Amino acid sequence: MLHAEDPTSADRVRHSTAPHVNHEIDRRTNSNIRRYANSSEEVINRRIEELDKEWDVERTLEVNASTLALTGLLLGATVNRKWLALPAVVLSFLLQHSLQGWCPPLPILRRSGVRTRSEIDREKYELKALLEGR
Repeated sequence: MLHAEDPTSADRVRHSTAPHVNHEIDRRTNSNIRRYANSSEEVINRRIEELDKEWDVERTLEVNASTLALTGLLLGATVNRKWLALPAVVLSFLLQHSLQGWCPPLPILRRSGVRTRSEIDREKYELKALLEGR
């Protein structure tokens, strides 16, 4: 359960992201909203469906961490035990992210434009508001 002083995951990610990167993500989100503002209902609904399928930073980190950890385990079991260091490092990054909202891959993902769920949802709900306002 979150307490008032506990930031949400999205807040922690945004807080751990360089301000210029957050600004660029927000700029792209606002640009998307403006681009779709005069579109047909069908086009906006299609965009909303795309947003429902967009992977957020949490899912991206989890899938990448799982893939690397499993690869390290497989290589450690079949090639060389030194590969077992890979899952140890990856899982420590995942733990760090879950506790602090930051880990070494996060800046790379954020600079690549990977958004938090709340950033994706902001675009989605603003597009829905556009539809309701018609």
